Amino acid sequence: MIANKFPLPPKSPMTKIIFTFLLALGCCGTLLGQTPVPVGTPPPADETDVVKITTALIQVDVSVTDRKGNVVTDLRPDEIEIFENGEKQKITNFSFISSARSTDRAMDGSAVTPLPTAVRPEQVRRTIALVIDDLTLSFESTHFVRRALKKFVDEQMQDGDLVAIIRTGAGIGALQQFTTDRRQLLAAIEKVKWNAGGVGNIGAFAPLQARPDDDEPLTDTSSAEGAQQSMDDFRESLFAAGTLGAVNYIVRGMRDLPGRKSIMLLSDGFNIVTRDPSGFTETSRVYQSLLRLVDLANRASVVVYTMDARGLQITGLTASDSTAGRSVFDLQNKMLNRRNRLLDTQEGLRFLASQTGGIAMINSNDLSRGIRRVLDDQSYYLIAYDPEDSTFDPKLRRFNRLEVKVKRPGTEVRYRTGFFGVSNEQMVRPQQSASERIITALTSPFAVQEVILRLNALFYNSPKDGNIIRSLVHIRAQDIKFADQPDGSKKAVFDIAAAGFGDNGVIVEQIAKTYTLTIKKDGLQDFLNHGFIYDFVFPVRKPGAYQLRIALRDHGSDKLGSANQFVEVPNLKKNRLQLSGVLLENLTYDAWQKRNSGGAAGEDSSAGMLNDTSLRQFKRGTVLSYGFAIYNARAAGPDLTSQARLYRDGKVIFEGKVQPVAGAAGGDPRVVDFSSALALGKEMLPGDYVLQVTISANLAKSKQNSAVQLVQFELVE
Repeated sequence: MIANKFPLPPKSPMTKIIFTFLLALGCCGTLLGQTPVPVGTPPPADETDVVKITTALIQVDVSVTDRKGNVVTDLRPDEIEIFENGEKQKITNFSFISSARSTDRAMDGSAVTPLPTAVRPEQVRRTIALVIDDLTLSFESTHFVRRALKKFVDEQMQDGDLVAIIRTGAGIGALQQFTTDRRQLLAAIEKVKWNAGGVGNIGAFAPLQARPDDDEPLTDTSSAEGAQQSMDDFRESLFAAGTLGAVNYIVRGMRDLPGRKSIMLLSDGFNIVTRDPSGFTETSRVYQSLLRLVDLANRASVVVYTMDARGLQITGLTASDSTAGRSVFDLQNKMLNRRNRLLDTQEGLRFLASQTGGIAMINSNDLSRGIRRVLDDQSYYLIAYDPEDSTFDPKLRRFNRLEVKVKRPGTEVRYRTGFFGVSNEQMVRPQQSASERIITALTSPFAVQEVILRLNALFYNSPKDGNIIRSLVHIRAQDIKFADQPDGSKKAVFDIAAAGFGDNGVIVEQIAKTYTLTIKKDGLQDFLNHGFIYDFVFPVRKPGAYQLRIALRDHGSDKLGSANQFVEVPNLKKNRLQLSGVLLENLTYDAWQKRNSGGAAGEDSSAGMLNDTSLRQFKRGTVLSYGFAIYNARAAGPDLTSQARLYRDGKVIFEGKVQPVAGAAGGDPRVVDFSSALALGKEMLPGDYVLQVTISANLAKSKQNSAVQLVQFELVE
């Protein structure tokens, strides 16, 4: 076994630093030989600036569609004109950016989505925030929204997409929810439920209730029904302001993110006008919030698309309405009020989309098709021209109005209507303090790599401590600056901040410490060559999806490093098969044979495992040994089997035989330790791989009779 009782217990309450070198240590298990099929990795896409405003260049994005809403892809430069403040400009750059992206993900179940590596800004083509307005969604709408979101993640999301799924009724932590990890997005979808505290009903409209007095005037606002309507209108305006405030916060978080930035707001709509009892309308307080949001979105180059989750609605009487005690005139007015409410709430969605260059999807029962249309709309033309000196002269004008015309008949063009006369060079950002830089690195979806960190967070459970997430961080010591000391030793000082975020982006646990390292001069070179491990533990109070993030700042060089990982903590009380995180070891074939035949372990096997588990870099022609704990093994059934698969670029290159799990029929009824090994052939191509291990309970009556663990690792020379 890799460990007697997985995993190795922490030796300090919360954190420790382990100084260790790469050691080849043994582990018993079954060797799985394989011959992989080489698969090439496509190069990352080049980054393209969408909106650029400088004294030397004005560059804007323009969407062009035909009468059916399809993107026009074949415009010529002579078919488009751009005007600044009414004056035609000479186009200096014209290019079409297509949203069509290839993906290697097979939809036949034979492929696994590779676990995401640290994403870089230049790899991002689209940044998409799917905002679920659970403050307004009805119970019925919530079902269709969840279904559309799952289809988007499973089928429509592409490589190069940076995505967040955010609920307006949850705590908002915008930046840390953007990810390329589909597992994290699926976990967020599971949290999308009907919000009983919002204003959404079971259906799109609240059913009519029986009225005991049919002679009461409809316009009598002093009546109980009229007073209730006034209260409902007030609550709706408050929740609408809350929705727009949440979107406002998300736009601020997206301001500095790369790629084509868009928000898809799935909502049951909101009013920007109010109606008095006579039916006359006036601008509501929500309208001012909406104007501020539009201004912010245009400044941040964020396009907002809106979708009415209610779909096509009937505003007439339904089977759930009770007409008892109501006159024909009363019923007609109630149906008219429904129609007005539907149109008014849709108008809010239309206004927000049109003012930011997006599209409003209204009266459609197919939300997935609406999302597909939004994704197709990510194709656009980049048009640039050289500005005049007067463009950025505040004495002449503060705002520059843009107009784009397309000469081809039957086309519709959408674009940003203008920009303020301030160039990017003139915008001065406040200098961040050291602590602010750490917080920025901690919350950003992109890893800062001035100091290289490799994070591996492992879930496990123990009878004493309960659920635990143990995080191992390998720090490349070469990136740390050491200062000379009077006694000839070397010293480095660095800050570490670590945080665990819940599914809504709110911090559930955090650590912030400053460390001082002192290394003897004769040991410095080995230390620099091999690096060291920072080991910290978070107790987890309840099951759920978590993000573990860590940031490091070196005092000597002022360099930063950061890393993050998604971890899902299962609910062990449901008596389903569950697996802990995976411990890893890298061995030579001779060392593995010696260990497997009962040979003695190395002097520091625990340190070697921690190093290999955190770094996850293994050499060709060696053995990858791995182990984990199986929870609820006896509850699922005694007949457990295991199967390993190896993936590269999402495709199977090796599939092992189904083998029985030793020890599953006896011993501890709660947990079974499992270990095995995989031979890494010399002919394998260097690069990223995913090891998938499936544990199945073949005699279990429950449908939940299997559990899967995935480990991503890098193969090096």
